[in-house]
Amino acid sequence: MDPLEICYMSAGELSRLIRDRQVSPVEVIDAHLARIEATEPTLNSFITLLPDHAREAARRAEAQILAGNYRGPLHGIPVGLKDLFNTAGVRTTSGSRILDNFIPKEDCTVAARFQQAGAILLGKLNMHQFAYGPTGENFDYGHMHNPWNPELVTGGSSGGSGSAAAAGQCTITMGSDTGGSVRIPAALCGIVGLKPTYGLVSRAGLTPLSWCLDHPGPMVRTVEDAAITMNTIAGHDPSDPATATRSIPDYTAALTGSVEGLRIGVVKEYFEAPLDSEVETTVRAAIAQLSEMGATVTEVSMPMFADAQAISGTILMSEAAAYHRELLANDGDKLTPSVRLRLEAGLFVTAADYLKAQQARARFNYEMSQLFQNVDLLAGPSEPITAPPILAAEVSIGNRTVGTVGALTQYTRPYNISGTPAVSVPCGFSQAGMPIGLQLAGRAFDEATVLRAAHAYEQSTDWRRQRPPV
Repeated sequence: MDPLEICYMSAGELSRLIRDRQVSPVEVIDAHLARIEATEPTLNSFITLLPDHAREAARRAEAQILAGNYRGPLHGIPVGLKDLFNTAGVRTTSGSRILDNFIPKEDCTVAARFQQAGAILLGKLNMHQFAYGPTGENFDYGHMHNPWNPELVTGGSSGGSGSAAAAGQCTITMGSDTGGSVRIPAALCGIVGLKPTYGLVSRAGLTPLSWCLDHPGPMVRTVEDAAITMNTIAGHDPSDPATATRSIPDYTAALTGSVEGLRIGVVKEYFEAPLDSEVETTVRAAIAQLSEMGATVTEVSMPMFADAQAISGTILMSEAAAYHRELLANDGDKLTPSVRLRLEAGLFVTAADYLKAQQARARFNYEMSQLFQNVDLLAGPSEPITAPPILAAEVSIGNRTVGTVGALTQYTRPYNISGTPAVSVPCGFSQAGMPIGLQLAGRAFDEATVLRAAHAYEQSTDWRRQRPPV
């Protein structure tokens, strides 16, 4: 089988071939390692690559499957983890040279669940330093490069996860999302990124950025792969007291291919914010397609949309500064200047400011719950722009110039505040050939409906079949 075709197969497709012994885990891992060797000098997706570990794990998986001990749809599937997921015996840098020699003794819960499912870890993926930035720029380990145009950002902070999945380096990658860090690189790199409900996936063993805003989530090439991944990683974990004690459904069962009867609200404030005209046209066409497929589409209002940046920013700065306070005191001079500035700014947020932000958050979440009384999903752009140039501090949107950080997070932060699920799914390309993402968001713990709609839209298009030129 053509190694490149193996690298671009979904986990769903690949798992069926592995189960039926039409392809071996050894062949799969060799194909992906060759793909990484060919593309990594351009993309810089990885901080730590584990070829020997992966090949040995592949041989074990092959022996288990041949002996009749097939574990399920992730057995033998290549996985990459953002480098803030602790991995036993493998360094976990959180994107900073300060932690260059930190080797955890235990796997984080997500890594352990992947291992139990038979998935094979290819390596640890590049990221914005300490996950504090939405662009995917890293001055310690090198910037991440978008596989559709290497001069442009991947998005962040899970930038290596975005480029690795988009370029066929990994079948499944994991990111973390505090203000959009799963959905931003998913949209800019042309893949699927799911931010699950807060408390659905354990954060135990992950380097925190903000305790109450952090969400681990899958970054993959198909919605089915997001569902398959969630079947493995979701669920209560005693090591993370924030995880919910509720039964986990089979998320793949929700992928019916139909949106018939779903009520979709299009948030009008999304289109009043700075928004590139190509992105707007493409996203509106995707929403119209959902309507043609049987969904009821209406315009709705998110009254506190304009407050989301301030609410999220105040909480994030405070909690990030609190967690990294000792690091700032001892190694602040070793931090990237922009990351250090953000952390130090958090030290000046007062307790009163933090509490006011949490109070505003409660009001924001109440209004979000009211919105979902009348609709099942909210729809709009994942990003107002396509990927900007690496190191661009500002971007032009129409006749306006706005900060890159604010632009990249304007549509994603509301769902970190609410803690409700949101997915970015590819919905087209700009004239310059850069991906555009559609964001669909749902009620708390209603990933099934979010995935159902995203999958139905995905299956009605060919966007997922497009491959970047790298």
